[in-house]
Amino acid sequence: MHAYRSHTCADLNKAHVGDTVRLAGWVHRVRDHGGVLFIDLRDHYGITQVLADSDSAAFKDLEKVRSEWVISIEGSVKARDESLVNTKIPTGEIEVYARKVEILGEAGELPLPVFGEPDYPEETRLTYRFLDLRRETLHRNMMLRSNVVRSIRNRMWNEGFNEFQTPIITASSPEGARDFLVPSRLHPGKFYALPQAPQQFKQLIMVAGFDKYFQIAPCFRDEDPRADRSPTDFYQLDVEMSFVRQEDVFAAVQPVIQGVFEEFGGGKTVDPDWPLIAYKDSMLWYGSDKPDLRNPIKMQVVSEHFAGSGFAIFAKLLENAGTQIRAIPAPGGGSRKFCDRMNAFAQQQGLPGMGYIFWRKGDEGLEAAGPLAKNIGPERTEAIRQQLGLGEGDAAFFLGGKPEQFEAVAGRARTEIGRELGLIDETVFKFAWIVDFPMYEKDPETGTIDFSHNPFSMPQGGMEALQGDPLEVLGYQYDLACNGYELVSGAIRNHKPEIMFKAFELAGYGKDEVEKRFGGMVKAFKYGAPPHGGCAAGIDRIVMLLADTANIREVIMFPMNQRAEDLMMNAPSEATNEQLRELRLRVLPPES
Repeated sequence: MHAYRSHTCADLNKAHVGDTVRLAGWVHRVRDHGGVLFIDLRDHYGITQVLADSDSAAFKDLEKVRSEWVISIEGSVKARDESLVNTKIPTGEIEVYARKVEILGEAGELPLPVFGEPDYPEETRLTYRFLDLRRETLHRNMMLRSNVVRSIRNRMWNEGFNEFQTPIITASSPEGARDFLVPSRLHPGKFYALPQAPQQFKQLIMVAGFDKYFQIAPCFRDEDPRADRSPTDFYQLDVEMSFVRQEDVFAAVQPVIQGVFEEFGGGKTVDPDWPLIAYKDSMLWYGSDKPDLRNPIKMQVVSEHFAGSGFAIFAKLLENAGTQIRAIPAPGGGSRKFCDRMNAFAQQQGLPGMGYIFWRKGDEGLEAAGPLAKNIGPERTEAIRQQLGLGEGDAAFFLGGKPEQFEAVAGRARTEIGRELGLIDETVFKFAWIVDFPMYEKDPETGTIDFSHNPFSMPQGGMEALQGDPLEVLGYQYDLACNGYELVSGAIRNHKPEIMFKAFELAGYGKDEVEKRFGGMVKAFKYGAPPHGGCAAGIDRIVMLLADTANIREVIMFPMNQRAEDLMMNAPSEATNEQLRELRLRVLPPES
């Protein structure tokens, strides 16, 4: 028999009754029933109940054990009494009568409980992550992640892609976030960067003639943390293809992502209809470029009904160029109490409030109520109702101004209204491709033009499109949204040097700087570059959705905290004087 175990803690069943077995694992729970000890023994695979009474040679040793001690026991398998069968675990029909026990590892007083799922301070959980990971939910999440990655790999190979690895130490690149810099000992005063993404390398793989590439790639970005984003590093399914248009990328990616969500969705359905939605329409209808389509609410422009109306605030607002009034329909929200609650929500978001109209049964049929209805009159309110497709018991909320100033709040209000009214279908995953992103954006403070998305994207219309207003240029850029999260981002690449130089020039990068920072790619494009494109899918975010958690740290094995600190390994830490001398670096004291 093996020195530690003949079976795992999930293997045994009624067929093993009478067998002598050896199990090893952690003491999950101890129950003393007055002369009879029951121990739930846990390993990676499951739990088996172990018992010992005063007649057992193992009894005295088992009396000493405590939660999370690691032990190995030898004993015989017995059938449980029918009334004591535990149907919740695979080994629930049997128990093991212990005859021998070996203490393999004692555990001190636990800083956090492992049994059960109590709410515990995150700082403690991250400091003792190795204990936190023993808890059932986290253990299940990590196994889900492992299985998702395995499934993605298999599906990509089956789609004809080949897996290649790209460098971890590379040059700095403007990918939209801050780089993590790595000082060079051999080249004092110079720095490598950890890759924000394998962007340039995967494009060079296409230039080198490898047709379909993928990689489960680590990426590093010095970002402020969010609930759905790791502040330091993350993993993505990185994909690139030659001789493709964006619809070819969509066709290659959809069966992989859809298949993973069908395989691991936990009973939720996957809507097979993945609509293409233009960025400007997504912002108009949903107030977001990653819309949650489980919420049926679709916002509309209703400016014409308020222009020249008796509601002076909106009427005067519309006299300014670039302003709009948008409506958020609220089916079933037609009560003053609900409308007041949503108005208070808008105030919490920093707005003076939201105007509203709701429709109810009146003495002469359907009537519009609320302050706005009184100001604009029955004809305009009826026109609004008809446009929005609303009826008795429904409401509509209104926001106005320049869209870029209120779209984000409108999107949050749409989500809150859908949640409050129970309109969001929690049983489905709904995907949508967001396309036609603007290539450039203007900094509201400095007025300078910069890339709004991936700088290596091909502009729609090529060189000709770059001769006009940069803010009108659309890129062959696309995102895949699912249930309110961005899962995939990608583009058809700019593979022509002259277009690339012009695109960067509009963002303030001269030809010399482009050649200096992206010399390898510029050089490669001069020697026959195929049209190519691809995307990257966030592994962490995919698993977060499949695990049905809103916190990405719940699906990462060893995450940082909100301040980008590893409390378990004590990182970041100070470098020694010897290390600094080797690197010819000096650390400035923090600013007071």
